[in-house]
Amino acid sequence: MLGVDFQNIVFEFIGGLGIFLLGTKFLGDGLQKSVGYKLRDILEFTKNPYLGILAGIIFTVLIQSSTGITVITVGLVSGGFMTLRQAIGVIMGANIGTTVTAFIVGIHISDYSLPMVFLGAVLLFFCQNKRLQNFGQIFFGAGALFFGLQLMNDGVMPLSTVPWFHELAVNMSVNPLLGVFFGTVFTIILQSSGLTVEILQDLFGHGLVDIHSALPVLFGNNIGTTITPVLATIGASIAAKRAALTHVMLNVIGTVVFMIFLPLFTIFIQYLQAIFDLSPFMTIAFAHSSFNILNTIILIPLIGMLIWIVSKLIPGEDLMIEYKVKYLDSAFIGQSVSIALGQAKEEILRMGRFAVHGLKESKDYQLTYSPKNSDTALKLEGAINNLDHKITEYLVSLSKNAMSKTESIEHSILMNTVRDFERIGDHFENVIKLVDYQLRYKAKITESAKNDLETMFELTIATVKDSISALDDKDINLATKVLKSEEEIDQMERILRKKHMLRIYEGECTSSAGIVFVDIISSLERIGDHCVNIAEAVLGYRNQY
Repeated sequence: MLGVDFQNIVFEFIGGLGIFLLGTKFLGDGLQKSVGYKLRDILEFTKNPYLGILAGIIFTVLIQSSTGITVITVGLVSGGFMTLRQAIGVIMGANIGTTVTAFIVGIHISDYSLPMVFLGAVLLFFCQNKRLQNFGQIFFGAGALFFGLQLMNDGVMPLSTVPWFHELAVNMSVNPLLGVFFGTVFTIILQSSGLTVEILQDLFGHGLVDIHSALPVLFGNNIGTTITPVLATIGASIAAKRAALTHVMLNVIGTVVFMIFLPLFTIFIQYLQAIFDLSPFMTIAFAHSSFNILNTIILIPLIGMLIWIVSKLIPGEDLMIEYKVKYLDSAFIGQSVSIALGQAKEEILRMGRFAVHGLKESKDYQLTYSPKNSDTALKLEGAINNLDHKITEYLVSLSKNAMSKTESIEHSILMNTVRDFERIGDHFENVIKLVDYQLRYKAKITESAKNDLETMFELTIATVKDSISALDDKDINLATKVLKSEEEIDQMERILRKKHMLRIYEGECTSSAGIVFVDIISSLERIGDHCVNIAEAVLGYRNQY
């Protein structure tokens, strides 16, 4: 009989867990489709820690994943969209935002889980409107989430008859460090701090653990949730590693402080439970939120010190690439078209300089195979993509204004030039991928081939530089030089292709190395084509005036 009971416990629990995780994914995906496109823009404009805390709370409540928000934040720091100071505020807010789920569980919304699943399924399967389908996904995910919780709740009830579980609860009550360990490990395994808290609510609600055992588990839960952002920084930038370490320090320091004052915190929670007549579920919810809110209040004044500590623990200088626009100001759109065009041009020239830098890094990566060159090139390509989006958006807004013939031509040139620089970024990113392929499959490229590639890289880089200068000064001579350089690039591409085919034929290079070589010179040749587009735009402008 005990075996049957244990089987039912396991089956109901893991079944509920599976449905819960499915519901969480559906809910998060639905919400991200509805508001996710605004997420990065809002996070990157959190000017100070207080705005960051607010943003962290709101978006964690929306997508129901503090880990997800923290990983996104670490990525933004790695990419240069956010400073470490901004990121700390968002991480603190995410810790607070994750406590909201515990309150939702506490008000027994699971009683309506199945109707929510039905409503979500109807919207998903019978509506063609994408927005309604997104809402359907949200309802289905929320319903599945709470139905899964209900199944897990039913599953843990029979544990009240299992002696070893009572012994574990008593041990955690006597030794709070065991509770911290249990909460940390369980959260790492489940990869969800919210789920750990909800399971704890079930156990506490059924009297399987008391408040003395439950609170250390809550503290450990906050430590366990830091593991995913830490894993996300493997191979990432120094800034990203510092952000992840800061997350760990925030939660570990909080746990240490609250473990020191555990008797006082326990009395405080018992007082809240008594004065508000809280149910067991709501008691855990209040304890969870109180811990994270108080921890944030304690640590906000120490942000500067935390930044100093992580900078010492993870030393080194990280390349900071300013992804954000520097020159675009929406105020000029309505005031002066000519000034707005000038600002857009400055931003495009900056974009071009990123393209040159990225091309140099891809050349160095092909020569040295240093991950630092690859990382920098990919960061620059990301910056170019971001600027492409922002500049295009700016120019589209500007196009709604009345323009003179000169301004209209200038506007058209800038729109096309943005696209050319963005494509140059795509091509040097492709070079990085080709070198990665070469390293993965151990495709050996001879020194002779490397020298040929370096020569073509140098000519291509010089051509991109000349096209930027030609655009900046509307210099006909430089534009003409770009056209001639591009002819040299085309000719060089044909010659090098034949030379490399001969190397393969003579057995000096493998066929896989040949693919890498030929595709790299093809990418460089296409970059030359985009330089021609820029030069021809300059010549076309000059010919009209």
